[in-house]
Amino acid sequence: MSKATKQSTSKKVARPVRADALRNIDTLLRTALAVFDESGVDAPVREIARKAGVGVGTIYRHFPQRSDLVVAALRSEVDACADAGTELAATDKAGVALEKWVERYVEFVTKRRGLAAALGSGDPAFKALPTYFQQRLLPVVHELLDAAMASGEIRKGVRPQELLCAVGALCAPLEYAEDPPDARKLVGLFLDGLRYGAASTTKAL
Repeated sequence: MSKATKQSTSKKVARPVRADALRNIDTLLRTALAVFDESGVDAPVREIARKAGVGVGTIYRHFPQRSDLVVAALRSEVDACADAGTELAATDKAGVALEKWVERYVEFVTKRRGLAAALGSGDPAFKALPTYFQQRLLPVVHELLDAAMASGEIRKGVRPQELLCAVGALCAPLEYAEDPPDARKLVGLFLDGLRYGAASTTKAL
């Protein structure tokens, strides 16, 4: 067997292993997010390993520190949110794509509230996460907003940062309210506000 053939064979054999490893890491991160949501970021690593069906050593091999696992899990969720926006922009009409993505973002924000304390803890390991959020999400939101504004489905002049901040604020827990409103309803009203007068504004330009 030639050297080139050996290398080709080796690659063919290695690919499934790498794919399995990636799937295992993805499963681990999904499981970690679910456990963090339920028990907080201080949940025992053994619990995450048990629910993910892996050994504790596997977790520490990929993520030596707990903060490494938290960061990786959050980054994976941000990536999924960004990828969803790109897919929606390619498959749905502009206004529908924007609305569906905002619904996806609301789900992300409301489900990951338990990690907010970790992000605000001052741990240097989390310092780069806000920048990562911006880098991954702002371009996607920019594309969705531009398309929706160009089609006349929302008013002109809305910036990506404004949308993200507004939705995040509307999803924040209202501790003073005895019967707090559903975040999705509040965000729906916000989207209605973006649509108000959009067609007339487009015609005037």
